[in-house]
Amino acid sequence: MSAADPVPLPMVEPLTDMLGIDEKVLLDKIAYWLMVLGIISSFCLQFVGAPYGRYVNASFGFSVPGRLSWFIQEVPAFLIPTYLLVTSGGRQGFINSLLISLMIIHYFQRTFIFTFLIRGGKPSAFLAFFLAFVFCVTNGYLQGRYLTQYAVYPQSWLWDPRFIAGTAMFFTGMAINIHSDSILRNLRKPGEVGYKIPRGGMFEYVSGANFFGEFVEWLGFALACWSVQALAFVVFTICNIGPRAIQHHRYYQEKFDDYPKSRKAFIPFFV
Repeated sequence: MSAADPVPLPMVEPLTDMLGIDEKVLLDKIAYWLMVLGIISSFCLQFVGAPYGRYVNASFGFSVPGRLSWFIQEVPAFLIPTYLLVTSGGRQGFINSLLISLMIIHYFQRTFIFTFLIRGGKPSAFLAFFLAFVFCVTNGYLQGRYLTQYAVYPQSWLWDPRFIAGTAMFFTGMAINIHSDSILRNLRKPGEVGYKIPRGGMFEYVSGANFFGEFVEWLGFALACWSVQALAFVVFTICNIGPRAIQHHRYYQEKFDDYPKSRKAFIPFFV
């Protein structure tokens, strides 16, 4: 086996043998199916709101404590790419390691920092928790395996406009996401209950400012990676968080008579 050959994964080889395809083809198929499933879930969410937080009720059945569910569902998207990066030994090169590190940085923050900053931690319906967990496992493998074993970038990619713009978008989106989460956490003073209108930052433009930040992150990631796997990630993301932003927007409009009329749901000035 040469230094550039992919390292076999024990759990993957039997599956690819059974399907009669190699792993690279499997990664492409997973990417296409993620996009299809994202579109289907977006359609379903137009009729059934995402069952988490304020939207959970007894009709959704068993629920999982918010902080616990968030940690468990997010941690695979940190652990799997980290494991794949470490065990690959950087065989695909610096650029590949840098790109997968973007995902690792995001999920480290979401798993080990954001989780423990959550106030209240309203529950999530078990189905929503389980589907999020499955997505994080699948996507962690998809992005991690592709970038650590199969993606090939010339050294000149570091100066390619797609890489530069995509990386800048990623960190801009991450900053918006973290800042928006901070605004939401600090809406209520200690001892206060109920919901308030979020103000400041990107909330002046959209109701789902935290969702918009995450969308910008993964759009930048897809641009920097320039792969069908990263494209699948951002398509699936927008198909799921877009409807959630619209759900929040409608909730605020119905609850607050003085809700800003100019504020959009998800994309500033458009949606």
